[in-house]
Amino acid sequence: MKLCDHTALELAEMLRKRQCSAKEIYLDTLQRAKEKQDSINAYITFNDEAEKAAEAVDNMLADGKELTLIAGIPIAVKDNISTKGLRTTCASKMLSDYISPYDAFAVERLKSAGAVIIGKSNMDEFAMGSASDTGYYGAVRNPVNTSYSAGGSSGGSAASISYGGALLALGSDTGGSVRQPASLCGVVGFCPSYGAVSRYGLIAFASSLDRIGAIGRTVSDTFILHNIINVADPKDVTMSDIFCSFNLKGELKGVKVGVVKELFDCFMDDDVRSSVMAAIKLMEKNGAVIKEISIPSIRSAVNAYYIISSAEASSNLARYDGIRYGYRSDGSGSLAEMYRKSRSEGFGTEVKRRIMLGTFVLSEGFCDDYYKRAAALRRRLCAEFNEAFEQCDIIAAPVYPQAGIKLGESKDPIDVYSADVFTVPSSMAGLPSISIPCGKNKEGLPVGLQLIGNRFCDNMVFDAAYGYELVGGGIND
Repeated sequence: MKLCDHTALELAEMLRKRQCSAKEIYLDTLQRAKEKQDSINAYITFNDEAEKAAEAVDNMLADGKELTLIAGIPIAVKDNISTKGLRTTCASKMLSDYISPYDAFAVERLKSAGAVIIGKSNMDEFAMGSASDTGYYGAVRNPVNTSYSAGGSSGGSAASISYGGALLALGSDTGGSVRQPASLCGVVGFCPSYGAVSRYGLIAFASSLDRIGAIGRTVSDTFILHNIINVADPKDVTMSDIFCSFNLKGELKGVKVGVVKELFDCFMDDDVRSSVMAAIKLMEKNGAVIKEISIPSIRSAVNAYYIISSAEASSNLARYDGIRYGYRSDGSGSLAEMYRKSRSEGFGTEVKRRIMLGTFVLSEGFCDDYYKRAAALRRRLCAEFNEAFEQCDIIAAPVYPQAGIKLGESKDPIDVYSADVFTVPSSMAGLPSISIPCGKNKEGLPVGLQLIGNRFCDNMVFDAAYGYELVGGGIND
C-alpha cells in the first residue's frame, strides 16, 4: 500500500511515529498525480515549491515542535482560489497567465498549518458547469471510469482525492460544485454554511452563493480540513462568528432525519434512488428517526438559482475587459472592438451564455419579471427551510439524479441545469451540506447521499455523516 492510499489522519499519525517523512508523503503523492495526469487531467498547475514545504515540516518534527493534523499532508487547491506566486486561471483563457500576488485566506490558513499545496486543480471555467468540461484546459475524467466526467465544477479536486493525487482538497461550491463531483468520484465533499469560511481570495462567480468547501476520503479527513479554514477573517464582511469544535461523536440515535417529499418525487435513476433509500434505512436501523417533510418551493429553486447566479456572474465578470489584467485580443481598431474581441475570445461558451442570461434578467423591463421574482422565491425558500428544521435535525437527499455523466455527449443546457435540483436548494438558503458515498450503480459508478443542516449547524451535519460512516456507510471500495 502506497503512502498516498492512506487517509490524511492515518498519515498524520504515521508522521508523528516517524514511520514516514513529510517529504516521502509528498513525493509519493506527486508521483501518483503525475502518473494519472494524462488519463485524468485533474491538475492545471503543479507547485514547484511544495517539496520545500514538506521539508520544512520534517525539520519542525526533528526539532520536536508540535504539528497540526494537516501538517505535511498534500492538498490540492481549486484553480479559482488565489495562491501567491502560482497561476490562478479559473480554467479560463481569460486568466491563463494570471499569477496571484496574494493568498486566499483559506490558503493562508493551510500554509500556516504546515499543509503541502501540491498544485491547482482543474475545473469548469469560472466554476460554471457540472462536468468539469467547460474549461480551457480540457475535461477532468472520472478515476472510477475515464469514459465519464469527474463532475463539476470542482472536478479536479474530487478526482485527485479519488485516485490518490492529493489527500485533501479545497473546492468551491455555488450550487453544488463540491458535493456533486464528490458524489460522482466516490469521496466526501462538504459545503459549509454561507459565512462559515472566508471568501477572501476566491475569484467570484456569484457572490451571494459562493463558498469554499473541503473534500477528503473520509468524513474525519474532511472535518479536519474544514476546521483549519473555519476561522474568523475580518477581510470578509459576510463571515459569522459561529465555528465548529473539534468533536465528532457520530451518534445517530434520536437524530431526526427529514425526507423531503418534493425531492423524492423528482426524476432520478433507479440505482440512485435505491442507494439513497438504503442509506436512510441504515440510519434508521441505527437509531435515527425518519420523518417525511414538505418544502413546497424546493423544486422551483433551480429556476431562481440560474437567474440570480447568472445576474451576479454578469456583474462580477464585467471586470475582465482586456485592460487591467487577463487576456487581451490583438489587432483591434478601437477600444470598443478590443473589449468585444477580448471577451469573445477569452471566455468559453458556457461562461458567455451565463453572462448573456444575467445581463438580460437585469436589463430594464425584465428585472421585475425575472430577478426580483427569483429573489422573492429565495426568501420564501429560506422561510420554508426554517419551518422544516422545526420538525427535523437533518435533511437527507440524493446529490445528483444519476451516478455518472458520460463525457462527449451533446447536452441540452436546460437538462444540465435541471439536474442540479438536489444541491441548489441548500445553496440558495446558505445551508451546510455534505455528500458521502452510499453505494454504486450497475456500472460500478459511485452514488452519494446528501445530508443538509440548518444554517450554522455545520457540526451537526458532520456528526450525522460521521455516524453514518461509523455504521458502515460511506464505503465505495
